[in-house]
Amino acid sequence: MAAGSGSRYGKLKQFDDLGPAGEFLMEFAMYDAIKNDFDHIVVITKKENVDFLKDHLSGRLPQNIKLDVLAQEKTDLPDGVTFNGERKKPWGTAHAVWTARSVINGPFAVINADDFYGQSAYANAAKFMQKHPNDNTYALLGYTLKDTLSEYGSVSRGVCMVEGDDLTSVEERLELEQQDDSVIDHHSGNKYSGNEQVSMNFWVCKPSIFDKIESEFRIFLKDEDRIANSELYLPITIQEMLQAGEASVKLVPSGGEWFGVTYASDKEKAMKNLKDKTEQNQYISPLWP
Repeated sequence: MAAGSGSRYGKLKQFDDLGPAGEFLMEFAMYDAIKNDFDHIVVITKKENVDFLKDHLSGRLPQNIKLDVLAQEKTDLPDGVTFNGERKKPWGTAHAVWTARSVINGPFAVINADDFYGQSAYANAAKFMQKHPNDNTYALLGYTLKDTLSEYGSVSRGVCMVEGDDLTSVEERLELEQQDDSVIDHHSGNKYSGNEQVSMNFWVCKPSIFDKIESEFRIFLKDEDRIANSELYLPITIQEMLQAGEASVKLVPSGGEWFGVTYASDKEKAMKNLKDKTEQNQYISPLWP
């Protein structure tokens, strides 16, 4: 998913040159996925970025990798539905996934383009998909809360509630920040140890998600308040499937580190991390010889 506006970052962070040879952060995700036998890359972006990304990526990715670059557009609505109002924001992350409904027909992973998830996360996602190829079992790749904070401001995270390895819910916390030996959510006042598992929006989904998103989108579009003030969020849609018994969700530990570029100040740290990993031979440079 690469359709965000980067409001806190100050520009389109998805297309910032963070790698040692000027690669975008999402290219490291693609590299890690391909290394673990993913063979189809689908990028969801803004309409004005489609041609640029097609040209940029098609000349870099291996020839055996299928590439689709799709525009998330506010005019992409369910059949028979019209919307004549005004809205500046996209419809949300669930709608971004729904954008890919015509090009995906099997299990797939969903990630943010401005996050680094670690090579082991893609390996664990691939293993899960091989173990659950046809059933309606989804997965969330989990990360340790204290390892996902920013030095430069509060962050929002989905704190995972689990029973065994079954995900029961994800509680959105909006202003999490390290404070002494604990993590405080300034919005709710909740305090955490920092060892909790959180969602960084790395999901393994099945095609059944597309029908669910469409039905939820139809409901969303009948609510003027939600149209004006909200979005259709992928985690909420999956939780509704979970609560309705339409899917089960496993929490799969990522087994690796996460970092992102929420704030402009995160850029230098991200660049150093990628440089260090390249020098440690986890990546080649350039990524696409």
